[in-house]
Amino acid sequence: MASFYGHFGTGVVLGAAYGAAGVWYGHFDWGIVFLAGVTCAIGALTPDLDSDSGLPIRELFGLAGAVFPLFLIPRLRHSGLSVEQALCVMIGAYLFIRYGLSRFLKKFSVHRGMFHSLPALCVAGLAVFDVYHNESVNVRVYMAGGIMLGFLSHLILDEIFAVDLRGIPRLKNSFGTAIKLTSQSWKATLFCYLLLFLLAGIAVREDRGEAYHTVISPATRTQVSKPW
Repeated sequence: MASFYGHFGTGVVLGAAYGAAGVWYGHFDWGIVFLAGVTCAIGALTPDLDSDSGLPIRELFGLAGAVFPLFLIPRLRHSGLSVEQALCVMIGAYLFIRYGLSRFLKKFSVHRGMFHSLPALCVAGLAVFDVYHNESVNVRVYMAGGIMLGFLSHLILDEIFAVDLRGIPRLKNSFGTAIKLTSQSWKATLFCYLLLFLLAGIAVREDRGEAYHTVISPATRTQVSKPW
């Protein structure tokens, strides 16, 4: 399989290209395209969150714990929380990812399990789409596409490195364990699909709710001052 730095380097290059495409085709501002590029680079490392070996993996959880709360900022502002309340939520999110989620995955997950799969790719994209708040659905889709592109690059690289090209080309035992729809564990597979449907339901429900408020109540909407 590709190395940690191989995945990260690929994610950085793809993130730069993805950001450039956002400027050229989407006409997004520099803040959005930069954040999407960073998201792409992180997405290229995300499938290896289930690995419990090496310093880079531990650093990845620290990075994920620091970046994820930043995605919450627009949604927390939209929810009307005070600055202090928002900070408490962000600190809680960091501690949960850095210590709670990392220990949970280390104990219950298996490397090259459902984290390396197409459903997990969709879960990552929907998670970003649901968490990140923006009035423009196109921006949210663009942001979700960043992590999905990076995630997909990881899966493809793993499959490429599962082909032994020395002498007569042959497939290694790891071939087919990255780009897949199910794993050997039916419990992990079921959990991944349930999470996928849950996140998809949240996305559809929220999108309909925003469309309703935009179409039905603009004339009666009360302007509420933001606390921050």
